[in-house]
Amino acid sequence: MINVFIDEITPCLSDAKTGELVQTEVIQITRKSFLKKYNKKNGWYTDWDKLIDDNEVYALVVEGSVDIQGLVSIVKDEDAKACYISWMCASPENNHQITEELRYKGVGGHLFAIAAKKSIDFGFDGMMYGFAANKILLDHYVKKFNAEFVGILHPFQFAIDEENAKNIMEVYTYDWTDEKL
Repeated sequence: MINVFIDEITPCLSDAKTGELVQTEVIQITRKSFLKKYNKKNGWYTDWDKLIDDNEVYALVVEGSVDIQGLVSIVKDEDAKACYISWMCASPENNHQITEELRYKGVGGHLFAIAAKKSIDFGFDGMMYGFAANKILLDHYVKKFNAEFVGILHPFQFAIDEENAKNIMEVYTYDWTDEKL
């Protein structure tokens, strides 16, 4: 389920109060114990530690820290020749549905850029798909990223093709680390 709002098109995260740009990194998370605190009870929509067995989980962090601003869980879908985004959400302090006083803007777009890069790494040229949490978010992704409504497996299923994935990757930047947690 994808539950992020694309609030600002910015190459780095933007401090919501000052507008200062903040550099980011992507870290793969492989330990259930690390993900245990990222759960439904504290605003992360799912229990992320339960996803690690069947998904690759990546965290968007402030550069040089493990200060997680958003998480994305993906699966290499050989049948669809696409990256399946199984879960994606911004941290509670960056989530428009939880707070009006955001810490950073740009988290949602960065998470989509991570999925696009992994799709390319998988050999799918950026093709990706997922299920929006609701119709409002589905329409939002169609508008912001030229996503296409698919609706076959889920009423809010969408896909982002190779060209639009590359456009996303051109806008949102981050450092990719080999570090794993």
